Amino acid sequence: MYQVKNRIYLDFDKTQKSAVCNYLRALVKQGVNSGEYSVENLLNKFIEDEKYYLELNTSRFPFLSEVIDDAQFLKDTEDYVKECIKYYEYKEKQKPVIEAQKEFEKKKRKFLQEVKMSKEAPTKKQLYYYDRLCKKYGIEKKNVEELSKLDLRDEIERILNEHSDDYKNVD
Repeated sequence: MYQVKNRIYLDFDKTQKSAVCNYLRALVKQGVNSGEYSVENLLNKFIEDEKYYLELNTSRFPFLSEVIDDAQFLKDTEDYVKECIKYYEYKEKQKPVIEAQKEFEKKKRKFLQEVKMSKEAPTKKQLYYYDRLCKKYGIEKKNVEELSKLDLRDEIERILNEHSDDYKNVD
């Protein structure tokens, strides 16, 4: 896409080129999402819309009035639309890989968090909550000085699971 972007619209300045390309990319994305993404349809829609807005003097791209019917402009626009379609099709094909990668990263973060928790001392909140649960359910307390944050969390979960019907009523 970037190679095509560098060789199109050579007569435009940087801002004009960027504005037209961003608009075309959004138009293609909308067309791909709606299922109407043939190059001809998107190109015709863009040209018709711009001619209409130029006639009304409300175009976002007033500089197009001189080149909208130019063969080089039409060719450049068609090339860019084709590249945008390829980009979005490729992105769609990569979706399962990206989702799998996100899931893997999520599991990795959870694992690293548990490793970190296994080396930390329990918090005051955890200790207080553990004491309250033990009092409420009449459970003998373990020596929590030797437990890590992770161990205490697992112990609290175990108690809650054993008494799951009563656990909503914790003071």
